[in-house]
Amino acid sequence: MHAPVLHRRLALIDMGTNTFHLLIVEDRPGQAPHILVRTKVGVRLGEGGISRGEIAPAPYARALQTLRGFKEEIELHQATEVRATATSAMRVSRNGPDLVRDILDQTGIQVEVIGGEREAELIAKGIRQAVVLGQEKHLLMDIGGGSVEFIIANEDTIFWKHSFEIGAQRLLDKFFTEPSGVFPRESLRAQIAYLAETLAPLTAAVAEHKPLASLVGSSGSFDTLADLTVGRVRKESELPPSTWLSVTNFEHHFAQLLTLDHDERAALPGMFPMRADMLVVASVIVEYVLKTYGLTRITTSAFALKEGLLAELLGK
Repeated sequence: MHAPVLHRRLALIDMGTNTFHLLIVEDRPGQAPHILVRTKVGVRLGEGGISRGEIAPAPYARALQTLRGFKEEIELHQATEVRATATSAMRVSRNGPDLVRDILDQTGIQVEVIGGEREAELIAKGIRQAVVLGQEKHLLMDIGGGSVEFIIANEDTIFWKHSFEIGAQRLLDKFFTEPSGVFPRESLRAQIAYLAETLAPLTAAVAEHKPLASLVGSSGSFDTLADLTVGRVRKESELPPSTWLSVTNFEHHFAQLLTLDHDERAALPGMFPMRADMLVVASVIVEYVLKTYGLTRITTSAFALKEGLLAELLGK
């Protein structure tokens, strides 16, 4: 009797400003990686502090608790290689290094805080695992809580990439201070003016590279827009790698989000409650990009940074 051959098992942790993701896979040579765990936790690391350059005590504690839970899953599934990355909230906060140290002390997990350009590169690699880009240039977009990445790429080349520190939590702090929970028209106008100024480098890149009139969006806000379309919140494991989202459908949801208050948005079928306010400011970015660059279709990718890291580790 031979002992069963144990395949290489990898655990990938993506510590975003809103959501922490855990992906555990078994690498089976010659086959697609076998997914053992695919889960996410709404940590809201940027809540109450990101605009002041710090991680507030409550999200700091949530981050440690979530990583302890992830550590249990990693041990349970006997993953031998662990890669943990952290992005915008950890990049810019004064106490980010303290959290990195506390995570290492409490779980043994070493977190790598990555820069915006590296984040954009991994997102592009992740999207390529879900969406067939072909040789045409596409505009790729990932809206996080702390930063928004834009990439112009095809299936094998990145022509331009940039990370803007204008994520949904930052935009909420800056523009969404209305106690009623309804997003006022003047806030909408102010955010659009701010985007026009801030995204000037993107406007120049789109003019230069002329990507297709098609937006490829990854991560949470696009997942939620897709969930609103089907009318239910799907688990991470239920999401298809990519879906087509009609612009007409998006415009309908966008108009609706602007008229509702927080509780009404949270009650929408398909709304992930944590995103009830963030989705408004995130949708303003999507609307701005569609209108400004004349885009006529949206593809959503359920794959992003962690899948890009996995593809890199597996040499794909």
